Amino acid sequence: MAASLGGSCGTTCLAAEGPLVLYEFTSGGPAAINTAAGDLSLDLIVSKSDAIDAKHHALRLDGKTSAISKTSTKQLLDAIKRSNELTLEVWLTPDTMKQSGPARIVTFSTDTSNRNFTLGQDNDRYDVRLRTSNTDKNGLPSLASPPRSLTTKLTQVVFTRSAAGMTRLYINGKQVSQSKATGTFSNWSDTARLSLGDEVSGGRPWTGKLHRVAIYTRALSSADVRADFAGGIHQDAGHTASPKQIAELHFQQQIAPLLAKHCLECHDNASSSGDLVLDRKASVMSDAVVAGDSENSPLWISVQDDSMPHNRDPLSTDEKRLLRKWIDDGAAWNLDWIDPADYLHDSATADQYVRRLTAQEYVRSVRDAVDVDISDLAGDLLPPDVRADGFNNTAYNLTVDLGHVEAYNELAKQIVARMDVRDYAGRFWGQAKLTDKEMRGLIEKMGRWVLRGPLEHSEIDFYRGISTSVAASGGDYRDAVAATIQAMLQSPRFLYRIENQAADGRTAYVDDYQLACRISYTLWGAPPDKKLSDAASAGQLQDPKILHQQVTRMLQDDRAVERSKDFVTQWLNLNHLNALQPSADRFPDWRPELADDMRRETLAFFEHVVWDQKLPLANLLDAQVTFCSPQLAKHYGIQPVQPGFSRYDLSALPERGGLLTQGSLLSIGGDDASMVTRGLFVLNNLLRGVVNDPPPCVDTTPVPATAGVSARTIAESRIKNEACGGCHKRFEPLAFGLEKFDGLGSFQQQDEFQNPLRGDGNILVPGSAEPVDFADAAELMQLLASSDRVQETLVWKLAQFAVGRPLTADDSPVVRRIHRDSRSQGGTYQAIVSEIIFGPLVIPQR
Repeated sequence: MAASLGGSCGTTCLAAEGPLVLYEFTSGGPAAINTAAGDLSLDLIVSKSDAIDAKHHALRLDGKTSAISKTSTKQLLDAIKRSNELTLEVWLTPDTMKQSGPARIVTFSTDTSNRNFTLGQDNDRYDVRLRTSNTDKNGLPSLASPPRSLTTKLTQVVFTRSAAGMTRLYINGKQVSQSKATGTFSNWSDTARLSLGDEVSGGRPWTGKLHRVAIYTRALSSADVRADFAGGIHQDAGHTASPKQIAELHFQQQIAPLLAKHCLECHDNASSSGDLVLDRKASVMSDAVVAGDSENSPLWISVQDDSMPHNRDPLSTDEKRLLRKWIDDGAAWNLDWIDPADYLHDSATADQYVRRLTAQEYVRSVRDAVDVDISDLAGDLLPPDVRADGFNNTAYNLTVDLGHVEAYNELAKQIVARMDVRDYAGRFWGQAKLTDKEMRGLIEKMGRWVLRGPLEHSEIDFYRGISTSVAASGGDYRDAVAATIQAMLQSPRFLYRIENQAADGRTAYVDDYQLACRISYTLWGAPPDKKLSDAASAGQLQDPKILHQQVTRMLQDDRAVERSKDFVTQWLNLNHLNALQPSADRFPDWRPELADDMRRETLAFFEHVVWDQKLPLANLLDAQVTFCSPQLAKHYGIQPVQPGFSRYDLSALPERGGLLTQGSLLSIGGDDASMVTRGLFVLNNLLRGVVNDPPPCVDTTPVPATAGVSARTIAESRIKNEACGGCHKRFEPLAFGLEKFDGLGSFQQQDEFQNPLRGDGNILVPGSAEPVDFADAAELMQLLASSDRVQETLVWKLAQFAVGRPLTADDSPVVRRIHRDSRSQGGTYQAIVSEIIFGPLVIPQR
């Protein structure tokens, strides 16, 4: 064979126009870098960081490894559409001749049935599928090489498609097949991603080595292909990734998380233990690291002998190796600062695609699907959804146990018992007959609505089997339909939101029906209505204009208000009020009804700020208004204005403004108004700050206030304590402004021991160099409301709730962009949630 691992390109092989995309795998690390000349950024994230063998210029694919684009492929898509021509050139070494599916070598697709193009292996042949306006969405009919044309030796495979529609397949410079695929690329999917070694959605792995992958926006001639083959693998057609690029990627993906996990608890701006700050480049390079020389770097010396981290587990052998390599390679650093909050969750915990409906979502889904309200039953029968990472809808925590199975079964029976089954079936199918034709028609139409998308043939067969069994047992039409609905309400497609899943566990292609569900459950916590379902059925949701119209319409629906209250209830954990039982000795005037009034106050206040006034979301922190019953107003020391739940202007009582001064929030500190609990709430839920759990050796027993020793005095002593202060100074001062509010939210100047109370303090925003002083609760609220960090945290929390999973460092740039763009539109709830929907967190790769 003429090809070799060396060689240079002849003058003909690439002619005047090189590839738009080129991967040569000459640099190791977690990404395959596009080294083609030009400004197209289309690097591929490799699922195994050691899969690239830079020494031998190969990407090793073992059946569990793939490389998938994470950034938009729109530039590549548009360029190929404009030219209406294509060349795919691949140098590869297959592991075996027994791979089928076809196994995906290179694919520009969305899932196993929808692609723009794919080069695959079908046992001893290569198979190319290309989608045009005259082929189906799977790119069929395909173009295949002859039998036994595939070997396990180093091979060049080239596929070309001309503007006239002629397709050709070459192996090692020789044409082996040709056909026609006329039409244009106008129907190519703009949500497709580029993947090497497996389908984007997984399930079609290929094993072997890739040495070079190039994509051209023109059809190479036969002479070009022959010269290209003669020139060998490595063509002088692009630039190689610089060592600086590789080093910075290594820092972002390996070193920044390592420092955040092990070092910044004691060595960030807030703590700076030993006057050492490790979250910023300038201080690291001046005090801790000698770039290129780990042996003389204080950071490495302390880590090597396990003297750091102090009172924590030492770094693992692999972590030490990574840290030392980073220093010896020059200590690249390309972040403004390392934000520990970005690294609380690994990217592996990201998108969850088999997501059970929460109890609230289930009730609403039943209501919208079959017009039956079962909220009275669900509360008694369904196990409660448990909070995880601050929310009840966190996907990984929405498991199913026997209690769920039994509840869903009983609920389905009672739902159907409450329905007029014949009337309901008549909405979808006119003929109330048990014939095969009529029942299949009904199942198809009704199932599309109840199960939020079209049914597969196998599903129709399954539900038809249920109705047949009922009829065979002597049941009538009503019985057969009832049993079918009952089965649908217990099916995974109803109880879960099931979407396409990529092999790497990240965002995959979603079709219009799945996108409609993402939008409706984000905005409403409920399934799509008829208008959104019809738009999905017509394929209109790929049109940005129509998508914007739908979102605007849905935000004007009462269901959007209902869903926003789900968010604030979970974010603020208002359900803790259900178990509020203060000491009768300390709070003799307490009545359980006050807990309901506190919840109602917060929700009415939220609705007023967000929906009635449409103010920026940050105004929740300092708006000078609230809503109280006469009993709650009296509890707060406010003169009731009239019977019933009423609005109260607080402009004359500035210490009462905003969420943090409401009883629903203040009561999280318990009877003792714990500054630890209150401060941690502000740190975690408003400032997105991070503190680790205390070491096992630390006594965390609360110290109660006594005569002459207030809660603040005790807090200040903790902050000064060497063992405690490093962490406590991050959050306890945040609660100083709330000291005048007791455990149930009443305002007072002295505590029960007659200790005078204060409201002054300071706040150190994560990432800031210096704390900012405040004189009282009102100033604290103003500082929080005006803080960019707090405003971004609100976006972060709302985005986390919208997608139902913890966010990671990969999501951080997206959240910042959502924050920036929504702030330019007023920073309202409506603006933020719209930006979330139109961004990659909900609509992948638009």
